[in-house]
Amino acid sequence: MAETRATSTDVSANDNMRQLIALRWLAVIGQYATIQVVHFTMGVHLPIAPMFAILAALVVLNVVSTVALHRGIRMGERELLLALLIDVAGLAGLLYFSGGATNPFVSLFLLQVVLGAVLLRPASAWVIVGVTTASFLILAVAHRPLVLPPRFMLGMFDLYIIGALISFVLIAALLVLFLARVNANLRARDARLATLRQQAVEEDHIVRMGLLASGAAHELGTPLASLSVIVNDWSRMPRLTEDSEIAEEIADMRVAVDRCKAIVSGILMSAGEARGEQTAITTVGRFFDEAASEWRKRNGDGTLVFTNHLTADPAIVSDAALKQVIWNVLDNAWEASHQPIELALTRDGDELVLTTRDHGPGFADAILSNWGKPYQSTKGREGGGLGLFLVVNVMRKMGGRVEARNDPSGGAVVTLALPLETIAWTGERQR
Repeated sequence: MAETRATSTDVSANDNMRQLIALRWLAVIGQYATIQVVHFTMGVHLPIAPMFAILAALVVLNVVSTVALHRGIRMGERELLLALLIDVAGLAGLLYFSGGATNPFVSLFLLQVVLGAVLLRPASAWVIVGVTTASFLILAVAHRPLVLPPRFMLGMFDLYIIGALISFVLIAALLVLFLARVNANLRARDARLATLRQQAVEEDHIVRMGLLASGAAHELGTPLASLSVIVNDWSRMPRLTEDSEIAEEIADMRVAVDRCKAIVSGILMSAGEARGEQTAITTVGRFFDEAASEWRKRNGDGTLVFTNHLTADPAIVSDAALKQVIWNVLDNAWEASHQPIELALTRDGDELVLTTRDHGPGFADAILSNWGKPYQSTKGREGGGLGLFLVVNVMRKMGGRVEARNDPSGGAVVTLALPLETIAWTGERQR
């Protein structure tokens, strides 16, 4: 089944539909209050049964529209046009029972025209113009006339002017309110587009850096393989192994070469170029425990305290890129503090949460305010380089997020949150 994604245009249309719903609530309340005042206070007889039925239909429309939005149904040009046409029909029905074109509130049609011009494409906006004009003409010849009490008969013109003034003030207030909210929606959409453009630029940087790293990894593969063979040969030479000092240095060289080979393999695997690798099925606890153990093995015992707070241990697909992310965060924490690091694994709903806490100087304010952006200068401060930018973007590509803060008691806290379904084993990913 194809995945449904909402675009920025869909989001803007949904926001505008919410504003239409809010405006319709105000209209229904105002129309109900006006009918009550005119019929019961002024003594002007109105057919309140059909008029209240129209208001009830508008209320039902609002409820249905609200439920549709809550269910995530995407709104577009057609839905907005239909909503405005229903509003025009509702206003025309109310005017038909209250004097038609002689009612000063007939100018409320202009509100629908303005809303159509703001929210719709020109072709759809002209549909609103045509429908409201036709409604005006029909109401001029077909309507139920108002029967005014004798005390209003002598001042018909004055009464019309008062009604027109009220209608003008109402239209002006509603337009200002609605257009202010529409402009806010447009600014929010522009902000989302700017964020997407920024992400595209950052991802382009990542692609270029990935190509460079992949090329370097290929170039380093051959000399590292030669070094590995040479070191293994040295480790079997009696004249070298008999000297304990030389034997210890050879062992250190082997660890260093293996570390370099692991880095190169990780780069190639992250770039999708690893060969001869089969998908490894493991569990959450085992995967993170292995990642912590391997990092601790390279940096020494006592450098990392890992705590697993999970009560369940679901099966997952071992992800080399995720392991590299964890190591990168731990490397930065270790470089910043050179003190034991605390690593905790928890679960929050459908997310796995990995929290790293160090005891260093914490992040600079400039780093926190520009978190996740590339090329932030961190010269003079260890543990906050370009690697964190890569961590943020890799997690974002995996559907997760990275948060950073300074602990009030000292040190930095980095939290990785990843949806479990991203790496969960379902039995369908087996090759």
